[in-house]
Amino acid sequence: MREILHIILHALGDSAAILPFLFLTYLAMELLEHKAGERVERAIARTGKAGPAIGGALGLIPQCGFSAMASGLFAGHLITPGTLLAVFLATSDEMLPIFLGAGVAPLRILAVLGIKLCVALPTGFLVDFLLRKRVRRLKLVELCEEERCHCEHGLLRSALYHTAKVFLFVLAVNLLIGAAFELLGEERIGEVLVGLPWLSTLLSALVGLIPNCAASVLIATLWTKGVISGGAMLAGLLTGAGAGLLVLFRTNRHLRENLQLLAVLLGTGLLVGFLFDLTGLSLLLGL
Repeated sequence: MREILHIILHALGDSAAILPFLFLTYLAMELLEHKAGERVERAIARTGKAGPAIGGALGLIPQCGFSAMASGLFAGHLITPGTLLAVFLATSDEMLPIFLGAGVAPLRILAVLGIKLCVALPTGFLVDFLLRKRVRRLKLVELCEEERCHCEHGLLRSALYHTAKVFLFVLAVNLLIGAAFELLGEERIGEVLVGLPWLSTLLSALVGLIPNCAASVLIATLWTKGVISGGAMLAGLLTGAGAGLLVLFRTNRHLRENLQLLAVLLGTGLLVGFLFDLTGLSLLLGL
């Protein structure tokens, strides 16, 4: 009974952390939907060119809500795929508190954040450049029409409705993930990473994709204890987009597009992780 209560409370805490970001995102989109003219849409399009730089900088802030917000904005056609990926790659979720709690030297923390930013920005700009002829036009879509929810009862009520729909979805998934972690145990997952060192980077990147703060906590903790390499740690923290992936798959109806973004995210994390370990960059940077 105590374990069940722990899972529920943990899932509620993780899900509640993104609530204000979701609400502000949908409220802003509702306001734009009802007030936006061509001038606003042109401004959105211009901002989109610098989106990856803005997204990468915001992603570094230790709060997974920004990745959830970015997913909502992407589903509303307000930011580019490169901007979304920059946010995902820069997002650190629970990494910073774990590092600070473990007494990791400030320079090493700055090195990790710097690497994440240096990966996020060029990846975001490259994706937008490669997709420049195929990317959908940055133009605000009508939320209620997109989701076919017929929520024509005022801005506030509509924003609350969309927020509640996404929140309940995120909560349900967090409950399932929490139960899985409770059943398997973080120690057992850590043992798997130790037992297969040649696969630790791949496994760390896959664990990072789990849309729950437990993933970043596990990866950061294993690295501070010297269980996994710096490359494996970077692979897991780069793919760890927090609740952003959940919100993306819930709000964006284009499944193929979501899977492509997921593949780029995973591929980038693996490439950086293997590169750092094979070249010795991890040791050179004290990771």
